[in-house]
Amino acid sequence: MINRKLLLKKRPLGLPEEDTWELIDEKIPNLSKGEILIEQEYISLDPAMRGWMNKARSYIKPIEIGDVMRAGSVGKVIKKYGENKFSEGDYVTGWGGVQTHCISNGENLFKVDPVKSNLSTYLGVLGMPGMTAYFGILEEAKIKTGDVILVSGAAGAVGSLVGQISKIKGCRVVGIAGGEKKCKFIKDDLGFDDSIDYKNASVINEIKNKCPNGIDVYFDNVGGEILDAALIFLKKNARVILCGAISQYNNKESIKGPKNYLSLLVNRASMKGMIVTDYANKYDKAIDEISSWIEDGKILINEDIYEGIDNFRSTFLKLFNGNKMGKLILKLKT
Repeated sequence: MINRKLLLKKRPLGLPEEDTWELIDEKIPNLSKGEILIEQEYISLDPAMRGWMNKARSYIKPIEIGDVMRAGSVGKVIKKYGENKFSEGDYVTGWGGVQTHCISNGENLFKVDPVKSNLSTYLGVLGMPGMTAYFGILEEAKIKTGDVILVSGAAGAVGSLVGQISKIKGCRVVGIAGGEKKCKFIKDDLGFDDSIDYKNASVINEIKNKCPNGIDVYFDNVGGEILDAALIFLKKNARVILCGAISQYNNKESIKGPKNYLSLLVNRASMKGMIVTDYANKYDKAIDEISSWIEDGKILINEDIYEGIDNFRSTFLKLFNGNKMGKLILKLKT
């Protein structure tokens, strides 16, 4: 049996080029006692993957040169040798990486139910993006009824769910997205109160018009100039949650920090980073509540799925060129 896997060959500067990775075929070795073999069906494509390729201090070790490209995954246990908590036929999710098969001892894998929800959902609203949105807006931002929420990357995997949860909790939600199609989607389909098209309008003027009394929470997925604009409109005791900075991940020069940070001082506001793995012991609670919202029709699942490990790079770059909507996923098993 052959495993197709994508190896990191060099650390990119700016957008990753074709020679950043190498796709190879390798015979799958025999299992050792206690190991399982997983046939992977879907892998998750997330902006954080770009940061993992850099040789820099972070919340997680960088991917080493020659290693399989790190990615969340979901697949089926097709072989087992010796004792293991998983059985053949089980579906599991974890960090299997960009490869068609994965050998594991079962550590850091979680069993999922393909009957309750599509497998891809466990990489989206019931996976890392869903957990990030849930804990970011509820436990970090501590939203309350009547709060004005501004979220960037509002048509993306995390931002779209942040907005929907905020609406469930009785907040006014304004989303920032790129282009008329995405802005229409977050209002008409996701139920946002209003939208800001950063590609075709002044973000500062739009926030002023659509949040005339200021914002209680800014949930930031993009960083850069949009973060700086949002800081101008903070209300007293506002909370800024730093979840991502996709506008900065491919910079070839220094990262652009905020100039309007004194707004935090005069408004007694806070700005805090969040990493979803800090809440790992509470994932079950979040999955149960998000699942109930989905069943009640309060959460819309929006996935953008492409096929083939050969198409990894072109699909991955959609994270940065705006040519996707919702959770970006690559299907490996066709």
